[in-house]
Amino acid sequence: MVPTRKPRSGTGTQSHNDAGGARAKAPLIGLVALSAGSLGLLPLAACGPSTHPVESYGEARIGGPFKMVDQNGRAVDQRLLLGKWSAVFFGYTYCPDTCPATLAALAAAQARLGSAEKAFQVVFVSVDPARDTPAQMRLYLSAQGFAGPGAPGGAVGLTGSPAEVADMAKAYAVLYAKVGQGSDYQVQHSAAIYLMDPHGKFTRPLNEAEGPAAMAKQIAQAMQQD
Repeated sequence: MVPTRKPRSGTGTQSHNDAGGARAKAPLIGLVALSAGSLGLLPLAACGPSTHPVESYGEARIGGPFKMVDQNGRAVDQRLLLGKWSAVFFGYTYCPDTCPATLAALAAAQARLGSAEKAFQVVFVSVDPARDTPAQMRLYLSAQGFAGPGAPGGAVGLTGSPAEVADMAKAYAVLYAKVGQGSDYQVQHSAAIYLMDPHGKFTRPLNEAEGPAAMAKQIAQAMQQD
């Protein structure tokens, strides 16, 4: 079964940045001013292939309290992150390439963790609450091969009201902006992946462009250092 409205396919490789000059002037939603203690580089991705390295310096102020709803309609908060290592990243189900590529890379990295696989989870946070209802998130993750929490390669999908999404994005220093008009609008968003420890604290950024093997190595190293 597939979502009622399918996300754009990979053949539509036009990025959000290519949406035209007028669209590029769309106001930012949930704009976050990054302090000197935040991640050094958080590109506003156009849902295209990631080409920028993820850099960090100082003590990153990432994470904090949130109230959202998962793909099964269950209310969740920051306690979702307790007890497991979590890769948290923001995107949306209509993203044509970056978001499904990131999900696939994280699932492949998780499969390489061996016995530690069960101690890791992927948390996919929507920045498109108008379209990404819990039902849409569930259908999308299922169609992408991510059956849900606890399943091999499973992912937790989070959505909420516009205010709730904005609050969580702010806590994670994420930028996002609606681009275009009508039902086919796109959403520019930060492409960083945050590795959170079992206490819900940020440990390091991950970069999908480095590939599953490199990400799995970084996750395993973080687990060993905990």
